[in-house]
Amino acid sequence: MAALFIGLMSGTSMDGIDAALLDLSSSQPAILATHSHAYPARLHERLEAALQLKEPLQADLSALDREVGACFAAAANALLHESAIDPATVTAIGSHGQTIRHEPDIAQPYSLQIGNPDTIAAHTGIVVVADFRRADIEAGGQGAPLAPAFHRAVLAHPDEDRVALNLGGIAYITTLPADTLAAVTGFDTGPASTLMDYWAQQHLNTSMDTGGQWAAGGQIDRTLLTKMLADSYFSAAPPKSTGREYFNADWLNRFIAGLETPAQSIQTTLCELTARSIADAVRDFSEGTRRVIVCGGGAHNDYLMTRLQANLPGIAIDSSDAHGISPDWVEAAAFAWLAQRRLEEKAGNLPSVTGADRPVLLGNVHRH
Repeated sequence: MAALFIGLMSGTSMDGIDAALLDLSSSQPAILATHSHAYPARLHERLEAALQLKEPLQADLSALDREVGACFAAAANALLHESAIDPATVTAIGSHGQTIRHEPDIAQPYSLQIGNPDTIAAHTGIVVVADFRRADIEAGGQGAPLAPAFHRAVLAHPDEDRVALNLGGIAYITTLPADTLAAVTGFDTGPASTLMDYWAQQHLNTSMDTGGQWAAGGQIDRTLLTKMLADSYFSAAPPKSTGREYFNADWLNRFIAGLETPAQSIQTTLCELTARSIADAVRDFSEGTRRVIVCGGGAHNDYLMTRLQANLPGIAIDSSDAHGISPDWVEAAAFAWLAQRRLEEKAGNLPSVTGADRPVLLGNVHRH
């Protein structure tokens, strides 16, 4: 009997909502249908503005929370309509929400996602599991990344040590040892597309450098690369997680102020920063890795994939497509899977990843 769950995810790039319908009745999840739902232009502008708030608990945030929730609900309803699935047959929706601020290392740590789950439940008629990060943070963890438990379930293999690599706005790795008794670890390695997207928006007037074509035509500024890699985040020991609060335009501008490096070559160098910081993390924390499985939108950046291979010689690098799950839907699928874990009262975090002092149930359940 099918166990239908929907996963809803919007990442740091905020380019829209990924909605995936999964059958989770067996150990290998099956993605039945998917839908990409763009944010309306005005809502996207307001979200970008919210990221700039120095104190995020402003009056407008509650209204924004509800509006984003309605947009998440619209994504789920569109997915169900397009796939001709009766909402009554769906057990639950796992909604990650939209991250506004992630501050796991301050005196009073928090991670703020908006997208009101009660609004989603009311507009879809489906049980919603949301607010996945809070319980891990209260247990002393980073609250991120949370997909590694899902990566272990669907991408680990007993014959080889692997790494799952997610390339969104931020990159993170999950170590997947062949030995099932060995600890799975993982952490955010640093920027993936967030700085490259910003730079493309400034100089190409497009949302991204499609396929890395612009970056591929420039030259790596080795001096600039060395200075950026000297940032303390890259050498910090895990557990660690980050976001646009740290790796943003201000961060980049500190390094390039006064440089005469052509804009295209700065893009090339930013791509190399992503590839090199990931490669360093794989070598330092997953010695013996034989395969890196790439998911997230960055899997479509051909130049980045080429640079990853150049920085990790002797290691196979391929898309999660080759392992039965599209790179575009891994994150949404993970939150559908985490919703099932929550309803089954099974822990969803991996303390060896987040640094939490114990396994905990992730997410709160919202019924319409």
